[in-house]
Amino acid sequence: MYNKRRTYYVSGGLFSMGSESKNREEQRRELHGVTYFDRGRRAGKDGLAYDRFAIQTHFVEVGEDQAELVRKYVLPLYQPGDCLAFGAKVMAMCTGNVRTKEQEKPGFWARLLSPHASETTAGIGMHDPYKLQLAIDMVGAPKVVFAAIASALTKPFGKKGVFYEIVGPGVAGIDGFYYRSSFERYHDLALINNTNAQELCDELERKTGVPTVLMDANDIDQNQLGKGTHFPLTDDQIQDALGDNPSGQGDELTPLILIRPVA
Repeated sequence: MYNKRRTYYVSGGLFSMGSESKNREEQRRELHGVTYFDRGRRAGKDGLAYDRFAIQTHFVEVGEDQAELVRKYVLPLYQPGDCLAFGAKVMAMCTGNVRTKEQEKPGFWARLLSPHASETTAGIGMHDPYKLQLAIDMVGAPKVVFAAIASALTKPFGKKGVFYEIVGPGVAGIDGFYYRSSFERYHDLALINNTNAQELCDELERKTGVPTVLMDANDIDQNQLGKGTHFPLTDDQIQDALGDNPSGQGDELTPLILIRPVA
């Protein structure tokens, strides 16, 4: 009934769906005890180019300190002029912006509407009653019901994405309850994008000195949630640097991308 217009995966491999890993052995590097993968140089449209280093972390759990992650994994590689793309879902884990199935009790509307939602192999959508209930909790039942009806009415005319256009980016950014994930921890967990992205990025820079942008990325879209006040790249340059999704979307565990602009 209501399909997502875009395919959302979790950057950095939190919810592995069997995607081919981007972590090639020939890209693997180690420096100062940090393992990272050289994703190569990517040319921008304005003449600049960008070297990108996908930094592998441990499995980040709920409540971990995001600044400590940067200190541990990024600072050993950091050079003046570098900047950091921080995976939005790992940030959600750090800030505790998560929900569990135990917390979500599918109500009347979730149980009624979820069987009519389309299921794809791309991920867990609103056919899951727990995820649909989370959407209802976020924006309210009237908006979700209206979005579902509007989606059903427009789908025969080839209009896609109506449901998510109505409920908004907060719901569209939900990732979770992935029973197909290779990480069992995430079978019963959903992550919600932080709405205070600039504040979080500014706080990271104050604590670590590393300019940061918060990204919700996949192989189709590089969704920029917000960047720090002193982030050196424009929005277009960020897209140039990250357009091939260097984080990956399998089990890479590379949610931190160090960007090094080169003339």
